[in-house]
Amino acid sequence: MSVTLTTNAVHRLEAILKEETNPNLKLRIFVAGGGCSGFKYGFTLDEKQDEGDTVVEQDGIQLLIDETSIVYLDGIEVDFVEDLNGSQFVIKNLKAASRCGCGQSFTPADTGGCAHEI
Repeated sequence: MSVTLTTNAVHRLEAILKEETNPNLKLRIFVAGGGCSGFKYGFTLDEKQDEGDTVVEQDGIQLLIDETSIVYLDGIEVDFVEDLNGSQFVIKNLKAASRCGCGQSFTPADTGGCAHEI
């Protein structure tokens, strides 16, 4: 299982977790049905690790990924960007079929179609 956090993502997550003051919080990254292409990425803070979760740790940040989402998230890079559109976490998924502009959903490469960053 390979998930990479950029330096910007690590710094932003450190700041978010510090504000929350709960040492048990981890970042949960998941894939859910929906969006214009069929799947969308999601982020939430979670202190509960479920039985089937994979835990990825980088630079002191722990990520939780459920057993369904792991198929779609292996090999991703999570970045934090600030630009004219605002600031947001962005998933770069090189295994996605293609990229479009809506920024909320994707279609896995094996099904063809349109992929998006968030």
